[in-house]
Amino acid sequence: MLNRREILNVGAAAIAIAIALGSVGAQAKGLKFGFSQVTLQSPFYVQLRDGAAAAAKADGDELVFLDANGDVSKQNNDIQDLITRGVDVLIINPVNAEAIEPSLEAAKAKGIPVVTVDRSVKANFTAHVGRDNKTMGKLVGEAVVAALKAAGKSSGKIIEIQGDAGGAVMMDRRDGFHSAIAGTAYKIVEGPYAEYVRANAVTAMQDLLQANPDVSVVYAHNDDMALGALQVLNEAGRKDVMVAGVDGLSEALDVMASGGNFVATALNDPKYLGDVTIQVARAIKKGEKVASFVDAGTEAVTKANVGKIKHDALFAEYRPTVLSH
Repeated sequence: MLNRREILNVGAAAIAIAIALGSVGAQAKGLKFGFSQVTLQSPFYVQLRDGAAAAAKADGDELVFLDANGDVSKQNNDIQDLITRGVDVLIINPVNAEAIEPSLEAAKAKGIPVVTVDRSVKANFTAHVGRDNKTMGKLVGEAVVAALKAAGKSSGKIIEIQGDAGGAVMMDRRDGFHSAIAGTAYKIVEGPYAEYVRANAVTAMQDLLQANPDVSVVYAHNDDMALGALQVLNEAGRKDVMVAGVDGLSEALDVMASGGNFVATALNDPKYLGDVTIQVARAIKKGEKVASFVDAGTEAVTKANVGKIKHDALFAEYRPTVLSH
C-alpha cells in the first residue's frame, strides 16, 4: 500500500498531467482508444464507460468499447480484437490480472501502450488510473468503528459481503477495512463473494442474517451490495443493524441523509475516473511522462458530512478542484 507521502507524490503527478491537458487534447485529435471492461452488470462500470466515452468524444477521438461480461476468456479475445483493429492505446479493466498476461504481452509486442483503470495488473502496462482501495476500505472501517462507539457498542459482529474472488479491488477493500477494525473488540465474519451485484447480495444476506442474528454491522465492498443487504434488513425489521459500503452511490447517500442506517461510504466518482483515464491515455500518446499510478483520490462520507456532498447523479461527485484547471 502506498504511504501518504507516496500518494501525494503520484497525486501531484496526476495534477501536472491534468494542467497540461488543454494542449494535449488539441494535439491528439483522431486517436482510437480500445477499452476492454470487466462487466456492465454494475452501475459503477456503466458510469465508468460513459465517462470515458464522453471524454473521448469531446476531443474528437474514437472509443471502441468491448464488454467481457465477467469472462476472462472473452476478455482475452476482446483485447486481441482491439490489437488487430490497431488502437492507439489499450484501456483495460481486467477480469483477472494474471489471466490476461498473454494479451498484455501481445500488446507490448505491437508497441501499444496499456492503461489499466480501477483494477490493476502487475506488469506490461504504462499507467494505472484508479483510487487507493485500501485507503477507501480503511476510511469506511474507521467510520464504522466511530458509529458503533457513538451508539454505545464497544463490541459486536460485523458481516462482510465481498466483491469478486481474487480481485485486487476486493482484496484492498477487505484489507483496508480489516486494518481499521484490528485491535478492537469487533469481530468480522467474512461472507460470500457477491460480485458487486445487488441481487446477489440480497440472496447472500438472507442466509447470513439467519446464521448471524446478533449482527451489528454489514460492510459490503460496494454500495450496491450494501443496499441489497439493507433491503433484507429492512424487510426483517432489523433497524438496529448499521450498513456501510464503498463508491459513493447517490442512492446510498440519500438513505444516509434521510436518517437511514447507511452509516458510511467512500467517494469513487466513476465518470471522473473514465474522464481521467482518457486524459492520461492522450498524454501517453503525446509522449508525456505519466506516473505509473494516477490516483484520483477519495473522501469518506458519513452522516456528519453527507449534506455537503453533491449527489444528484447516479454517483456522488468527486472532482478535486485543481484537476479542472
